[in-house]
Amino acid sequence: MALIEPVVRDLASERRALAWPFGFLSCIVALLFLTLPASAQISPGPLAKAHQSLSGTTQCASCHQFGTSTPTFKCLDCHKEIAKRLEAKHGYHAQLQMRNPNGKDCIRCHLEHNGEDFNLIHWEPSQKQFDHRLTGYKLEGKHAGIACEKCHLPAYMISDERALIKMKDLSKSFFGLSQNCVPCHKDVHKGQLGNDCLQCHNYVDWKAAKQFDHSKTRYPLTGLHIKVECEKCHKPDVPGGPARYRDMKFQACIDCHIDPHKGSFKQRCEECHTTDGWKKLLPRFEFDHSKTKYPLLGKHAMVGCAECHLKSDFKRQLPFDNCNDCHKPDPHKGQFEARPKKGECAECHNVDGWKPSLFGVKEHDTSKYPLKGKHITVECDKCHLPAGKDTIYKVKFAACTDCHKDAHDRQFAAAPYLNKCEDCHTVLDWHRSTFTIAKHRKARFALAGAHAAVPCSDCHKVGAAGRKDKILPFHFEDRTCTACHEDVHHGEFNERMARRRADGTPQGCEACHNVKSWADVNGFDHSKTKFPLLGAHRAAKCGDCHKVPPGKKEIQFKDTSQVCEDCHKDAHDSQFAKAGKTLCGDCHDSQRWVPSTFNHDTRTHFPLQGGHAGVACDKCHKQTRMVDAKPVIVYKQAPSKCTDCHGPDIGPLKSSFLRLVDPAASGRKFLNEPLNRSFSLAAPKSQPVGLSRRGMGQ
Repeated sequence: MALIEPVVRDLASERRALAWPFGFLSCIVALLFLTLPASAQISPGPLAKAHQSLSGTTQCASCHQFGTSTPTFKCLDCHKEIAKRLEAKHGYHAQLQMRNPNGKDCIRCHLEHNGEDFNLIHWEPSQKQFDHRLTGYKLEGKHAGIACEKCHLPAYMISDERALIKMKDLSKSFFGLSQNCVPCHKDVHKGQLGNDCLQCHNYVDWKAAKQFDHSKTRYPLTGLHIKVECEKCHKPDVPGGPARYRDMKFQACIDCHIDPHKGSFKQRCEECHTTDGWKKLLPRFEFDHSKTKYPLLGKHAMVGCAECHLKSDFKRQLPFDNCNDCHKPDPHKGQFEARPKKGECAECHNVDGWKPSLFGVKEHDTSKYPLKGKHITVECDKCHLPAGKDTIYKVKFAACTDCHKDAHDRQFAAAPYLNKCEDCHTVLDWHRSTFTIAKHRKARFALAGAHAAVPCSDCHKVGAAGRKDKILPFHFEDRTCTACHEDVHHGEFNERMARRRADGTPQGCEACHNVKSWADVNGFDHSKTKFPLLGAHRAAKCGDCHKVPPGKKEIQFKDTSQVCEDCHKDAHDSQFAKAGKTLCGDCHDSQRWVPSTFNHDTRTHFPLQGGHAGVACDKCHKQTRMVDAKPVIVYKQAPSKCTDCHGPDIGPLKSSFLRLVDPAASGRKFLNEPLNRSFSLAAPKSQPVGLSRRGMGQ
């Protein structure tokens, strides 16, 4: 451990911090000596508790040396432990580069005459935050986390230095420790390896002795010796004594190892064996086992001699006809004794290796359970669970559930299925069920229509049928449509769906739909509603009238408006609006939109009479205006004068033509008025239906 010497301050900062007190103190002392008589020259203040024995004016010379040109102090005369460290250029004070032997460097950190309770030792910023590197001894590894008082104890102090320490309570001193390991740590080697512990150990993992290099000793470790624990060889001479590291015998193997052959071989061990492994024999090994009745092959070549030749008796004849002559007891506990070879090991194993077994798929076909389909690729230990000598090879296989867990949670345990997996599955592919649509027709829910094309997983999925586990449901107590399908109408047709069939079951969605096609709603009779579909409405799609209301996401069927103008956009741009609303029913009906039922004679100031009666609307109402980029025919404010349509020059028949257009203007019918055949009529800009030059002369 390092010698920690207190008063922790940065040297440069201390010099700056203490320069002015020292100068100020020197001036005060000089003034006192110059201005006061000798009797008035007293101490500038009481001494600290540690120096109380030096109190009094007669003791000043114990610390101060008088008669010098500069203030001189005798600190190092008393504190010889520090003087010794400075002389050796070692420790904290030496690191501060204190060179003044007269104590001037001491008072920079240790100021006296500040009172009895003044602490001469200051830790900055604190004792726990002290940088131990300033002492010249860095705390590393395990030392880094140790509290100061664990190392700085009187028991660990060097006796020579402990005698120099002035502090009465040595437990509070930080002097006297050595940087060597032994003063603090017990030398378990009893001095056999010297005092420099760091030659073999470090501060992190002491017991590993990673710094020790055995290759530099008289016995370099090779082969398997490298992995041997130190204490296996370096044993104490007496029980409980220190491990022995010197004067060890290692010239022959039998110095450490017992001769397993008991002297049967005259050769030395190293003539046949190496440190790489006792069972590995050198090529020059003279004994050739291949010339015996039992040549060593495969793994047998690696077996140690003593494992067969017990007690190293090589003269005794060993049986070797069957494997179980040597390999006893039977690890399979007689499970294969009923086979033709009575459980001989060679039927499944060979000398090249006990594992893996040679009993493969082909050999398994000779058993009572030949492997087929997916079973061929299954590892042996999936069925024959590994349990060492307790592994069972004669397993049950009458039913699939003897090996496989019931994945359906006993949903098919009752009749007629009785948990017979093979009714729906095969060993070729478990996931492809053989439960066909034809078999499904015999179930409580026969598949028909579009249901026949639905994948099984669409109905039999996790979380369905009220199950909260991860098992697929196959039993559905509720077999109505809404058990699987969401009610897209959100209860609008609950009353209709609750109607009962002849067998007493509710109609559900089938009140309108069928399983053939969801879009086929022939089951719904719109004529029985408040709005029977007539005329062109019969060809309209449901979605054309039943739309998603603003602020909602679903189509609404109930409370749909029956007023034309709520569904149809005003094609006339409000020309026929009354009180802000255009009533379509005034001119149109649901049979067909065109022709209009508008009565031109009663609802306008221009009755269609005479030749105008058969004129098409667009012959007169030609003016249009653009609304939302679409032309809209203008009906109101249409031209009503003849000249507006036929031009200003209509010839001698003008008055007659006027009577043709409006017979009431002449007071008699136009047909009773003879026409002048000798007239000329300019071609009109727009010729009404039924009126022509030829017709007018007739």
